[in-house]
Amino acid sequence: MGQEIADSHFSSGDFEAFSERLKSETNLLEQWLRDGVFPEGGHVGGFELEAWLIDGKARPMPVNQALLDQLRDPLVVPELARFNLELNGSPQPLRGTALSRLSDELLATWDRCNHAAAAFGARLVMTGILPTVTEQELNTANMSHMQRYRALDEQLARLRGGAPLQMDIAGRDRLSFRHENVMLESATTSFQVHLKVDPGKAGRFYNAAKILSAPMVALSANSPYLFGSELWEETRIPLFEQAIRVGDTEMTKRVTLGIGYIDSIFDCFRANLQRYPVLLPQLMDEPEDRLAHLRLHNGTIWRWNRPLIGFDVQGLPHIRIEHRVIPAGPTVLDSIANAAFFYGAACALAGWSDPPERQLPFNRAKDNFYRAARRGLYAEIRWFGGDAGSVRDLCRDRLLPLARSGLESLGIDRHEIAHWLGIILGRLNNRQNGAVWQRSWVQRHGPDMAGLTEAYLANQESGHPVHEWTV
Repeated sequence: MGQEIADSHFSSGDFEAFSERLKSETNLLEQWLRDGVFPEGGHVGGFELEAWLIDGKARPMPVNQALLDQLRDPLVVPELARFNLELNGSPQPLRGTALSRLSDELLATWDRCNHAAAAFGARLVMTGILPTVTEQELNTANMSHMQRYRALDEQLARLRGGAPLQMDIAGRDRLSFRHENVMLESATTSFQVHLKVDPGKAGRFYNAAKILSAPMVALSANSPYLFGSELWEETRIPLFEQAIRVGDTEMTKRVTLGIGYIDSIFDCFRANLQRYPVLLPQLMDEPEDRLAHLRLHNGTIWRWNRPLIGFDVQGLPHIRIEHRVIPAGPTVLDSIANAAFFYGAACALAGWSDPPERQLPFNRAKDNFYRAARRGLYAEIRWFGGDAGSVRDLCRDRLLPLARSGLESLGIDRHEIAHWLGIILGRLNNRQNGAVWQRSWVQRHGPDMAGLTEAYLANQESGHPVHEWTV
């Protein structure tokens, strides 16, 4: 959930001063984009993986701070809940064997975390929603000890007028309940893919990421259960959107696919300034050209595709697209294969001479996204030219070749492309992602969420990608 702040209590003066700095930094960003301050360069990939800590009974285990104190690893940081961790990858220029380098580093980090967790009787699991988590465990006592999280909880409650969250998710079952705090968000763990892009084409890449959100969430769906109820194939989507809800209109949603395509990446930051109330007015003693307040505010708007401004070791700014629709897991291999598919397809679509956003109306792309989140690989969607069909067929017959050509254009080695996209092809041929496997296990063994989690973890630790798992 982003950078730490110094305090969780704010005055009206803090909000006013922060808003002034946000406005000034937003104007500066507009000037930079207009004047060509952002250097161009090759594409760079990275990721963030959110994971669960569980005990010997497959229950959430709130020991992340003790584990972090022992690890002292800059690639591993706390998440909202004390039973979650975030594992980061070192950015890799997308050429040659970049995908295997991302995989090797993540495997090494995962192994270090698991080894350290064993000392506390804990184990790591990467899954979109932990099947055994209960609503009662999503309480502020299990919140990580960071000012940022407590401030977010307070400010979101303020924008709701102190009212509890009204949750209602209808899938195969229907789950309706009230919840008092932001901790519901901690149940939605993801694999967030980062792609550094040239500033002149950032808008095209952003639109491509929105278009790809439907096939990506269908391919990777891994969250069919919440509190024992069988809901969407990727229940993270409605859960996260409702857990951070502060209004009833699309314009006020802080977790959203958006309201349309963009012409320039600056459109997102203009919307940040105009549409989204400040949540964390932490004033920082930073030069204006570090865009500290702009970046903090942007971090409190959880678009499913989020533009990020960063700085390299030389202090030069860059633009990244953060693709957030992919759940955590089921394995490292599946995760990197998902990233490979996204990198390749996004680069290919963003390079089309006839922009794909002109060929697929945004409302159709949005409808596709929610259909795919509900039904996964069995969703029926509409594509370019009005073509309609299953998302599985679209991915296999049209998007896989597109992803392959995109990775080739980046200079990824051919054997790398064959390996990572081969995992996606196996998943499509077997019609099995994480959500399908979980539902199949429950159909055979019954609704034993602890048993499901143990079987899932055993398969995860085998190292085999999910399309090879049996029940």
